[in-house]
Amino acid sequence: MKSVAELMNLRGRVALVTGGAGQLGPIVCETLAELGATIIVLDMQRERCEEVARSLAERHGVETWPLVVNLEHAPEVNAACDAVEERFQKLDILVNAAAMAGASGVEWAGAFGQQSGDLFQRACAVNLTAPFLLVQRCADLLRQSGHGSIINFLSIYGVSAPDLRIYEGMEMGNSAAYSTTKGGMLQMTRWLSTVLAPHVRVNAISPGGILAEQPAGFIKNYSARTPLGRMGVEEDIKGAIAFLASDLSQYVTGQNLMVDGGWTVW
Repeated sequence: MKSVAELMNLRGRVALVTGGAGQLGPIVCETLAELGATIIVLDMQRERCEEVARSLAERHGVETWPLVVNLEHAPEVNAACDAVEERFQKLDILVNAAAMAGASGVEWAGAFGQQSGDLFQRACAVNLTAPFLLVQRCADLLRQSGHGSIINFLSIYGVSAPDLRIYEGMEMGNSAAYSTTKGGMLQMTRWLSTVLAPHVRVNAISPGGILAEQPAGFIKNYSARTPLGRMGVEEDIKGAIAFLASDLSQYVTGQNLMVDGGWTVW
């Protein structure tokens, strides 16, 4: 029987992390690098993408590769998959962490009547279509891995309706596009978990609100509604990533792990 340390060891495995230079992407990359994986940092921000890749390589001694891709453009997504296969000839872990999540203004998260159909379509392209294309094009590589694992990043708002009281008196709001696409990604996770079985496991992580310089009133309201009494921080998701990416979860598929401080139990 393997030890826990052996089960979580990712040395020799290649991981592709979309949104690798965003809010949560870097902590995903960090976790996988700590466990020994080669990291492909995919993001549309070239300088930040290269910075994350360089930092991981220097601090953890793993191979890294910055891959600059705009996920709104399907041809770029397909070309990225081809580039991964050409360079590594394998892929063991795919983490769909990129999301159109924080667009500003009333057209994104204002009153329902103000939210933009154009932004809704763009969110569908990044949050749903791009992961679909990535999985489709990378499926054979993941099957050949022997340890294939896909992790989709969702949200509490993909499984529950917003509590609009926490936004009262603030310019912040809640986006229909974000919630709807994250809900769609939950069903895609379930669908893929049977279609890609038994060779590839497909699971999801749904974080609650992550502390990121929100207004003090929002932080107070959110924390008061959460059983654990605080917003999340990036470190809170490291255990979930390590579990679902590694052989620690080798008999787990089709699941959505809530990392939300208890938000969704109410």
